[in-house]
Amino acid sequence: MARPRIVVVGGGFAAVACARRLARKLSRDEAEIILVSPFSYSLYLPLLPHLAAGVVTPQSVAVSLRRLLSCVSIVPGGAIGVDTAAKVVVVRKITDEVVPVHYDHLVLAPGSITRTFDIPGLDEHARGMKTLAEAVYVRDHVIAQLDLAAASQDEAERASRLQFVVVGGGYAGTETAACLQRLTSAACRRYPRLDPGLIKWHIVDIAPKLMPELGDKLGRTAMELLQRRGVEISLGVSVQQVTEDTVTLTDGRVLPCRTLIWTAGVAASPLMATLERETVRGRLLVKADMTVPGADGVFALGDAAAVPDLAKNDGAICPPTAQHAHRQGKKVADNVVAALRGLPLGDYHHHDLGLVVDLGGKDAVSKPLGVEMTGVPAQAVARGYHLMALPTGAAKYRTLANWLLNATAGDDFVRTGFLARRPAALHDFEYTDAYLTPEQVRKHSAALLAKG
Repeated sequence: MARPRIVVVGGGFAAVACARRLARKLSRDEAEIILVSPFSYSLYLPLLPHLAAGVVTPQSVAVSLRRLLSCVSIVPGGAIGVDTAAKVVVVRKITDEVVPVHYDHLVLAPGSITRTFDIPGLDEHARGMKTLAEAVYVRDHVIAQLDLAAASQDEAERASRLQFVVVGGGYAGTETAACLQRLTSAACRRYPRLDPGLIKWHIVDIAPKLMPELGDKLGRTAMELLQRRGVEISLGVSVQQVTEDTVTLTDGRVLPCRTLIWTAGVAASPLMATLERETVRGRLLVKADMTVPGADGVFALGDAAAVPDLAKNDGAICPPTAQHAHRQGKKVADNVVAALRGLPLGDYHHHDLGLVVDLGGKDAVSKPLGVEMTGVPAQAVARGYHLMALPTGAAKYRTLANWLLNATAGDDFVRTGFLARRPAALHDFEYTDAYLTPEQVRKHSAALLAKG
């Protein structure tokens, strides 16, 4: 008798936590576990701003899936559609070959993509901070602006190259602006022709408060700290238009700028729309045990699923955070094992452990278990949390060594030349145009199954 096949889609916190737990709880005879992931690593997203600022290396935040999941079969590709009737996941391999992957139990944790809006010029000129490649590219791009500004004799060109706009006042945008502002401030010592006063960082957000989840006091503290460092913060304002060398805001201001970093929230993976099931703002609606109603053997979790937040008990859904994704992954693994063994499934229930925001150097604000902290104690909590959350000992040691080396030796501001000649758009990194429509999924699965 063939072993049941469990297919896990994704390579982030939720998918990896689920696959690791399944591999530990199930023997090889009980089930075959397959992970579908376009990359060979699991990315620790909270440290992407550190990577962009050169504080840590890519190997510190990109943890090998082969190291994490030695007993799991890995399909190198992205899921582009799901046919729940045929119990097939349509996968486009990294070679562009499209193949069917059959499942008995399916765990959908494809994560999220950068949320964008229909703003003229945004798709062509904005840079994201959602993937490893984007973080490396942003670092190269920022350093390139310093190089070009230092070599330019044109004041208008220099002004546009030395103004950087980050859209999004949440954790990702605030940490990105804070870390990169420290990078450009430190770099000025290596550029004697540049006036440090010309380098400007600007956070723009339509929300009335910076990082409102932190509460009024900590959010205000973080804003004041950044403002003392010279970061301008515009709240209640958004972007109206983007060109190669300007950013126009909705309040009428036109900023000379060649670097727009877009971190204005995330949207669920387009994969979820291929199931033709109910969604909540793009996130697949699931029960408290994370099963998908009307889809036999299918579970969904993480950023791409609307998981009820039972801890709040007010009809809310869990926010798309790493903390929830990791714990949901473990719970789904338990439920898949229970389903295989004919046992009842359990609901997901988790109390938030708090928030940490690393603003670079000694600057941080944290709220562990509701306790508000700032400065060095908050930074110790923030970095301690990241070390604890990194999944392997090697990643922990690399990250700690990177922090110590950066604090003592500084940065050399090396530009690697990554995509130096052709500006990269958001869809180049996140492959948002790769997904099929539900009709295309059914045609592909039928054709692929007919081939055998």
